[in-house]
Amino acid sequence: MTARDELVRWVESLRATTSLVRADGWQFATLDPAKSRRAAVLILFGTRGDPPPGTPSRPAPDDVDLLFVMRASTLAHHPGQVAFPGGTIDAEDTDEGAAALREAREETGVDSDGIEILGTLPEVGLPISNFLVTPVLAWWTEQSPVHAVDTAESELVFRCPVSTLLDPSRRRTAVVRRNGFVSRTPAFLTPDAVIWGFTAMLLDAIFDGLGWTRPWDRSQEIPAPL
Repeated sequence: MTARDELVRWVESLRATTSLVRADGWQFATLDPAKSRRAAVLILFGTRGDPPPGTPSRPAPDDVDLLFVMRASTLAHHPGQVAFPGGTIDAEDTDEGAAALREAREETGVDSDGIEILGTLPEVGLPISNFLVTPVLAWWTEQSPVHAVDTAESELVFRCPVSTLLDPSRRRTAVVRRNGFVSRTPAFLTPDAVIWGFTAMLLDAIFDGLGWTRPWDRSQEIPAPL
């Protein structure tokens, strides 16, 4: 079974699911849907290239990568953090998938005609900015060049192999201590940046749901790179 097949099967299994992330300070229940803004992010998987002839087939997660953006350090919310492409759902967007594709195109220059929407995941709350975020799962059918289109919004656009994200030696727990409050989220150490916070929580839930997670030591903590 290919990685795309696994993604399709998993997203179809979530149709009756209302919660994606584990119960903690980011839970959907902490937000009032009537007062919150709605957003969508594009979780774009793409193949890392065909192996040479005669190469043994690799497990599905080893064949794919994910697209990320690093938010500009001058932004008011989540400055310098790694995120999936995405943003606010506008009135002219036909649905969450259309919003995620539009935002990804505006942020990374990706050709959205080469992207297949596989489905949407349950909404996740982002209380610090009062957003209800719909993750949109997608497959990169015809890959195109990407770059930071507006450096005032994104400092970097990069792709990271899923095998790197799943490597137990690259996994940590990021800790925020502020005004007596302590928050912990998963973290991923990549060559380009540390992924933590909301994006890391989504990644953690997705990998767990797909059954791709490899056992890792959650007791290894690092300060969140604020």
